[in-house]
Order: sequence, then structure tokens, then C-alpha cells
Amino acid sequence: MDPLEGEASSPVAYEPVSVKDVLVEMKDTAELLIDLSYSAVLHRNTGLAGEVLQLEERMDVLEMRARMSLLMAARSPDDAERLAPVLSIVAATDQISDAAGDIAKIVLEDIRIPEAMRMALPDAVETLVRGVVSTTSAYTGRTLKDIDLESETGVRVIALRRGSEWLLNPGPTTQIETDDVALLRGPEAEVEQVYRSMTGEEYEPIESESPAVDDLERAVDTIVHMKNLSELAVDLAYSSVLFDSEELAEEVQNLEIEVDALESRFEAWVLRAAANADDPVSLRGLIHLGTSTEMISDAAIDISEGVLRDIEVHPVVGMAVQESDEIITRIEIEPGSDLDGTPVSAGVPDADVTVSVIAIRRPGEGWLLVADADADLRAGDVVIAKGTRTAAERFDELSSGGS
Repeated sequence: MDPLEGEASSPVAYEPVSVKDVLVEMKDTAELLIDLSYSAVLHRNTGLAGEVLQLEERMDVLEMRARMSLLMAARSPDDAERLAPVLSIVAATDQISDAAGDIAKIVLEDIRIPEAMRMALPDAVETLVRGVVSTTSAYTGRTLKDIDLESETGVRVIALRRGSEWLLNPGPTTQIETDDVALLRGPEAEVEQVYRSMTGEEYEPIESESPAVDDLERAVDTIVHMKNLSELAVDLAYSSVLFDSEELAEEVQNLEIEVDALESRFEAWVLRAAANADDPVSLRGLIHLGTSTEMISDAAIDISEGVLRDIEVHPVVGMAVQESDEIITRIEIEPGSDLDGTPVSAGVPDADVTVSVIAIRRPGEGWLLVADADADLRAGDVVIAKGTRTAAERFDELSSGGS
């Protein structure tokens, strides 16, 4: 029996853990679940799909511990009022976990999906693989800083599972151990090399067949875009709560509207495609993907609901903000400002400020995700960026036409 199965099925005892710590871990877990589940489907990888279910069980334990800690923290009616939105966050995070599990089951339960999806993947989509560290690996017993994978190969270790323990944000001091389950992301050619060095085995990518449905690329592009927007919505939703930002919460609403519109167009395309497909049942998995993605964006709305209702953030949430200097900010670029016309390359604006641009909402054009693309900032753009508090304040100053 897997260690996580025992953890999920056994009674969860109350532990005096920080509510803030549990919420942060739930956030990180939810984001990884989304990433893994879609990668499992798009790359038809049963190993990744299995890790999704492992992580989903871990989320169930985190949810129960969060509820216990919140109940212990409520000491008055005022506490109960301020903690109610936090309970909504916990429930919404579990909804995200369930949606990710449903996506993974497309692979594990062999729900039909067009075999040509892998071929139609955009070149910009990096490969995500799962590998078990072998006893003979050159990485065993070494830290990520010592290995320096990202600088040398462009491949990142985005998470490690060590038995039932998850390391969701491995850093420079994280040490790789034998039998660790490593999740690697990067360009396919480099991933193959790192996978071989880590596991002692050859990486065998799935060979795609010729497209069986006309214009399949449209479906894949739409699914990838919906996934990215939903992932951004979840990130902004948590940030809106942590930083008590009504502006970020409103952007979550805008993202959810965009995902709904994409899903509507996507469903219409699938129905039209079914009439011309040799095997319409092969499109069943696409419908599952669209439905689950919409559930994730709906959950993001539930996470930010307390902010939109102007309910004061409970101190257990506020503590997370006080301990972190990095924040997510939203600014609107005014005509004639220093940022109007500024190029952005791989998320970095060519300006006297050290922030990373995550996304742009451009009037009349919708959302542009720029972390891995180039763009120019324009007047009227609503920009979502990440950086230190000082950098965020400077970014806001530069966006003003009076700067």
C-alpha cells in the first residue's frame, strides 16, 4: 500500500499547526495539481496522472487539518465572521483538487481523447515528466544548487515526492535522494538528457499519430489557454486574499468570464467536429477537460469571494503577508506614462524596475500571458506583475502619466 493511501484513509488527528502554513501549502498543492493534470493528458503520461491522485489524497488531509485549525481559532462571533471566507478558500481548494483528479482520470481510465493532441501541442509548451532517482544517479546526495540544472540545461525540478512527503518548492539547498520521485519541466531534448542522468533509463516520448480531426490545433490551443487562464485565476485569487486586494479579486472575475467564453466556443467546436470525426467517442475526453477547467475558474471566484464582499481578513491570513516581501500587483498603464510602449521580453519589462510581468489584460483583445513571450506595454493595458513591495510601488509610479 502506498504511504499516502494510508494517510488519506486513516483518521486525521488534530495537530497544533499554523493555519497560515496549511493554507500556503494548499495553495502550492493546488497549483501543482493543475499543472500535473493537464500535462498528464496533453503528454498522455500515466506516471504524471498517478502523481495527481497521490497529491489529491494529500490535499484531502490538508483540507481536514485546515478545518480543524480554523475551528480552534474561532473564539468569538467576530472571529467566526472573519474565518468564514477562509473556510470557503479551503472548500474551493478541494474543488480544484477534485477537478484535477478528474482530468488525470482521462488518462488513467482511458477515457477517449484524440490521439493527435500531442502532435498539435504548441512548440512553447514545455515537457513535464516524472522520474525516480536511481541509486547510481550522479545527482544523488547533491543539492540543486550544486547540480545547477536550470542554468546548465534549462530543466527545472518543480517538485519532489519522498515517500509521503512532498517538497513543492525545492530550492537551492534541497538535496536529491535515491528513490525520490522528481517532477521535471523543460525543453524536451534537454529533459531527455536529465531524465537519463537522474533515473538511469531512457526517456521515451509518446509518438503521435496523424491528426484524425480537422483543425485539431484549435482545440488544443483553446485547452492550453483555458488551463493557463484558470491557473492565473487561482494564483490571483489567493493573492487577493493574502493582500486583501479588491483589484486582484476583480481580475479573478474577469478571468472567469474569459474562461466561460472560451469553454462555450470550445463546446461548440467539439459538437461540430463530432459530426465529421470517424469516431466521435474519441472527443469525449475533450468535453471532460473543458468542464473541469471551468470548475477550476469557478473555484477561484469562491476563493476571492470574501474580498469582494469586503469582509475583513482574519489575522491568520494576514500573517502570511507580513512574512513575505514578494507580492502580486495590478496596475493600469496611463497614456504618456514611462511604461507606455515599453517592451517586455520573457516577462521582464525594459524599464527601471525589477518586476516580472505575468499577464496583460488588453481592452478589445482579452488576456495575454507573457511570462514566456514577448510583448509591448500599451496605454490602457491592465498589467499583473510580481515583485518586491518596493519594486511594485515603483512600477505603479511608472504607469502614471504624470511620472
